[in-house]
Amino acid sequence: MKPKISDVAKAAGVSPTTVSRVLNDRGYISEETRTNVYQAMEKLNYLPNDLARSLFSKRSNLIGLIVPTTSNPFYGELTARIEHHCAEAGLKILLCNSLYNVEKEEKYWEMLRRNQVDGVIVCTYNRGLIDYDTHHLPTVAFDHYLSSNIPVVSSDNFKGGELATRHLIAEGCKTIVHINGPGNLETPANLRRNAYETVMAEAGLPAFTCEIEPILKQESTAVAVAALFDEKPGIDGVFASDDSIAMTVIREARKRNKTVPTDVKVVGYDGTEFMTLLAPELTTIEQPIDAMAQTAVATLIAQIEHPTKSIETDLIHDVRMKKGTSA
Repeated sequence: MKPKISDVAKAAGVSPTTVSRVLNDRGYISEETRTNVYQAMEKLNYLPNDLARSLFSKRSNLIGLIVPTTSNPFYGELTARIEHHCAEAGLKILLCNSLYNVEKEEKYWEMLRRNQVDGVIVCTYNRGLIDYDTHHLPTVAFDHYLSSNIPVVSSDNFKGGELATRHLIAEGCKTIVHINGPGNLETPANLRRNAYETVMAEAGLPAFTCEIEPILKQESTAVAVAALFDEKPGIDGVFASDDSIAMTVIREARKRNKTVPTDVKVVGYDGTEFMTLLAPELTTIEQPIDAMAQTAVATLIAQIEHPTKSIETDLIHDVRMKKGTSA
């Protein structure tokens, strides 16, 4: 029979209320009493009821995380780092993998609200997902604008775009293409394109942007990249908005007997550990993924613990170029 809190109290020689205070870390408890309670719990193999504790503390210690797909190296690594920092803070995550589906995102959002999570970290392409004026659930967005009231964690996308484009120009490229997602997405990542176009104009070179939709689906990317090489066979430089796209460009170039970097130079964006191991030759703009994840978790906790306190909404992290042999 599963032991109850009254059984722990009896074994420890204290009241059930004292056991509850130990479990919820409420009020003064002597170290002797605390030790007796924990020893009784271990002896009886008693596991605290998280739901009951959450009702008492008005905190579930659960965080929702909505991502487009964990199969993409960037979102996979980001998810792992967010989970790590949540665990360090005593929080568990409910992972919602939307697979780019707006309806799934909306259902996940409602599910998270019904399960009374303490807050949500959202990586979504759906700006209309959250009616923040109606539902004041602590929320942090990752690299996407959801509402003027919701903090956004991102890398310095404009600087990243500048670094990538200036590097390709310095390497002698004249026909440089930028590949990114749909321009109508409201995301800080659009600043990569803005930087590319600005630097190309300053250099007196024509800018050409190839938009891929949906941005994270490999099949769409492969088709779009092949069409790009058909349309512009003289491409000698590519700045891709993520490393997966950059690798697709390199594969397509090699299919066409083009040598990287002699014929085509390629720069990616993200710099995940997975891509570094898989393709150490890739020159890329490295985002500090762990630091960004830590900021997202810390910002969410700050909202949860201080709901009326003003919180910075534009949380930008520096980037750097990681040089490989692809450009």
